[in-house]
Amino acid sequence: MERKIRILICKPGLDGHDRGAKVVASTLRDAGFEVIYTGLRQTPEMIVRDAIQEDVDAIGLSVHSGAHLTIFSRVMGLIDKEGAGHILVTGGGIIPDQDMPKLTGMGVGRMFRPGARSDEYIAYLEDEIGRRRLEREAQEV
Repeated sequence: MERKIRILICKPGLDGHDRGAKVVASTLRDAGFEVIYTGLRQTPEMIVRDAIQEDVDAIGLSVHSGAHLTIFSRVMGLIDKEGAGHILVTGGGIIPDQDMPKLTGMGVGRMFRPGARSDEYIAYLEDEIGRRRLEREAQEV
């Protein structure tokens, strides 16, 4: 039996608006994902540490503070430093159009803004994590 998708949902920085993150976490749990919600005011170091300890497939960051470039850059750097590049880093929030290519260039996965449909992010996570698992298995052979 294939292992359920495990995802860490986080609210980094000082942003206190966590309703959207809680809705996403609940929706993913209802869709059969194993969800770990870390709560508010997480640092990039805490996020990456928890992701590795929890052996997650993905990290979902919810950022509404305008600090998305700094936060995602730091998380991606720590993921790389820890040799955990198999973990998908994705998320959502208030992300301006002009910053989307910068996030993609860092290696961040697809981003979802307020109003995103749950079937879209569920399908994305299932497809992308499935693809990454297959790649990882092929490398281990």
